[in-house]
Amino acid sequence: MLVSKHNEVVSLLEIHSLEDFMANPPDGMEWVDEQLIEKTGMTLKHSEIEVNLSFYWRSSINSNQLGGKVYTEVPCRTSKQGRRPDVAYLTPELVAQFGNVPTLPQSFPLIAEIVSPTDLAEELFLKAQEYLNSGCEEIWLVFPESRLVFVMTDNQVCTFKAGDVVSTQKVLLGFSVAVDELLS
Repeated sequence: MLVSKHNEVVSLLEIHSLEDFMANPPDGMEWVDEQLIEKTGMTLKHSEIEVNLSFYWRSSINSNQLGGKVYTEVPCRTSKQGRRPDVAYLTPELVAQFGNVPTLPQSFPLIAEIVSPTDLAEELFLKAQEYLNSGCEEIWLVFPESRLVFVMTDNQVCTFKAGDVVSTQKVLLGFSVAVDELLS
């Protein structure tokens, strides 16, 4: 199978290692347990929440003149995998250092994963730990159907439900949004 990427053709058969993935990350794919895995299960609701959160984070960094960039579905490396977080924030310092690489060689400082109907909770929490062990400082796990948001750092897990206001704990300090607004 061939994948077109930035006017070049990459054969999925040529991706044999995490290093190959980092050099030419195929769209919609992650490198997990030494094989390419297609990200599946995205719904309209999933995509809408991804866009909402990206917009809110970007608006916050712009209005507070913090700098940095917000990305969706962009590849990064964890200690052992090649992942594509749903939404990710990169600080100005890391943009200056890594802004032009095809794959960020570490986890993003702030990540959000929106749960899809095909995701298993245990696997999602293990993925969050993987991100935290690879340079991520804060991860949001967004559960649209149960209307919950878990915000995890290396030393705490905060739970927010419908009616609550979810806020950042370590990165983009001062940012908050109503759970109902985020999930509407």
